[in-house]
Amino acid sequence: MRKAKRIKYAVCITTFVIVSALLLAALGTYIGGERAFDFALVRSETMYVCVTLAVILPLLIVAFIFVNLRRKTHITRISDTSAPEVQAGDVSDEPTPEKANNGERFPTLIKIDREKEKYERSDYDESITLKTLCENLRNYAANQKLYYDIEDIRRFIAGLSVSHIMILQGMSGTGKTSLAYVFGKYLDNPSTVIPVQPMWKERTDLLGYYNEFTKQFNETPLLEKMYEANYGKDIYVTVLDEMNIARVEYYFAEFLSMLEIPDAEKRYLTVVSNQWEKDPKLLKEGMIKLPDNMWFIGTANNDDSTFAISDKVYDRAMVMNLDNKAEPFIAAKERTVHITAERFNAMATAARKEYRMTKRNERRLEMLDKYMIEHFHVTFGNRIMTQIRKYIPVYVACGGDELNALDDILSKKVLRKIETQNPIYVKNAAEGFCRYLDDLFGDDKMPLCKQLMRRFEKNI
Repeated sequence: MRKAKRIKYAVCITTFVIVSALLLAALGTYIGGERAFDFALVRSETMYVCVTLAVILPLLIVAFIFVNLRRKTHITRISDTSAPEVQAGDVSDEPTPEKANNGERFPTLIKIDREKEKYERSDYDESITLKTLCENLRNYAANQKLYYDIEDIRRFIAGLSVSHIMILQGMSGTGKTSLAYVFGKYLDNPSTVIPVQPMWKERTDLLGYYNEFTKQFNETPLLEKMYEANYGKDIYVTVLDEMNIARVEYYFAEFLSMLEIPDAEKRYLTVVSNQWEKDPKLLKEGMIKLPDNMWFIGTANNDDSTFAISDKVYDRAMVMNLDNKAEPFIAAKERTVHITAERFNAMATAARKEYRMTKRNERRLEMLDKYMIEHFHVTFGNRIMTQIRKYIPVYVACGGDELNALDDILSKKVLRKIETQNPIYVKNAAEGFCRYLDDLFGDDKMPLCKQLMRRFEKNI
């Protein structure tokens, strides 16, 4: 190494001397052409230029040679260190992405693969009912100083049985995020809370992205929980906190589409565009299955700092309003409960067979649909009718009343569409609609629907 340095410096010095001598000779020849070494007769401008060239050019040449030699030495060191067995004539290159980080670009997901037994539990409670689930959840939340009306708990559980997406909306401080979080604690499987960011626009904001610099994938908490859920049977809850601070239909678009696919085994989201040999076991050709045991609960504040949630999202999600805080009460001590997502779905299916909506209310819905088409040009639609028929029996199985369930889901899924109609017409037709509800369902029934219509009338 020292010998190489001495040779390098010798080359630099020799080059400097030769170049300087040549330039000085050229300068002498030029001056001699006028009158040898008679500097007084040479113009000052020419003298300055020549002297400058004689000094600066050799220095630049030496600097170039020095940098070039140093770069070659550095490359040689890297080649010697990273590939000691490279044969003469081979060209050393950067490692391929597949060889970087030992070929493991998903370290956390691979760790879940190694610990998969931890997520394959067997101590599940198969005897709990929907009614008991609601009552125990309310008491468990009260033990955490979180108080909810039993009607809200029934709406929450019944809504989860209809769709894997739920929107909790209302005034700030009414316990929207807390309800979703305490539900995870009650199931002994803590909810994953994801604060939505205003700049979110696409799927990668939720699932992460591959970092070309580190050669690793930026694994997000949601991606980790989705992967974990594919090993387990528990109910997994993901909370999208302040979900409408960005446009939901942008960053959550692919999730909405996947959840529309009836066959849960075909719901796959793209994570990366290619497959590496050491990728996690449950990634199939760079895609992850959207697990059927995961629910998404979004909290929404409706104010000037947020975006309006589009009909595309509202139609696919169940909606729950939390506008008032419940009064504190003394609750019985409750422990956590372990139930599988399969057991929860089975209880909902059984409830729909046992508490099918009465034919009388089916006829009332048909008459109400015709009235709304005639007066507001709004119809229920097949999706909403399916949600109504799924929601009401589970709400009744939770201990609620059928008409209360119908009142709740109509106010949130159907009447909200009237808000987009001509405001003057809605104001004039609101009281007539309330009278029609009294005639159809009976006086003092359907309070939520009538309250919403009168609010429209008042705000216009």
